[in-house]
Amino acid sequence: MQLEVLYEDEAVLVCYKQAGIPTQSAKLGQQDMVSLVATYRKEKGQETYVGLIQRLDQPVEGLIVFGKTAGDTAVLSRQVQEHKVTKEYYAVVRGVPEEKGELTDWLLRDGRTNTSTVVTEGTKGGKKAKLTYERLQVLEDRSLIRVHLYTGRHHQIRVQLAHGGHPLLGDHKYGTADDKKCYLPVGLCSCHVLFYHPVTGKEMEFQVQPKGKAFQGFSF
Repeated sequence: MQLEVLYEDEAVLVCYKQAGIPTQSAKLGQQDMVSLVATYRKEKGQETYVGLIQRLDQPVEGLIVFGKTAGDTAVLSRQVQEHKVTKEYYAVVRGVPEEKGELTDWLLRDGRTNTSTVVTEGTKGGKKAKLTYERLQVLEDRSLIRVHLYTGRHHQIRVQLAHGGHPLLGDHKYGTADDKKCYLPVGLCSCHVLFYHPVTGKEMEFQVQPKGKAFQGFSF
């Protein structure tokens, strides 16, 4: 498949990731975003270094940012740690949530099953997770919401919304029984990212519209 590049300069590369493509795979021979970027850079005669700033789950589509040198990657990663990077998502959820809401939970990751669960505060290994959301549209038994992510925990949006009673459409891990046998990719798209250029300090902002089937019927 061909890499979809939205922006590129000497320091950063901003791409669109299709649903179903892993950000980085440990499976031999499986195509992933890191290898696609490395191949793209090699074909352009560039160094093949690929700096991963933040991951997107395999079934999630949308914006993903890479650093082109170790130094650029370190600067961008520090912005993430200092909460200077803004990340927002479109999500299609089951049911009709409140017009606006905030979810704060403690999540525990299970590496054996590659899942996360909501646990009580103080649980060993549990990490705080926070997001806010705004309901944008309602279509029959599902809703389109815009999610603002404050922390970047494993499967955070999927786990928190499911725990809150509104699982994502098509979520095979955390969704309803119908979702677990559904053919749709999960209804989640990284639609908006804002960060500061690692060299110039200039504000960099990017937005995309979702392409997945779960979003059909909603207007953008």
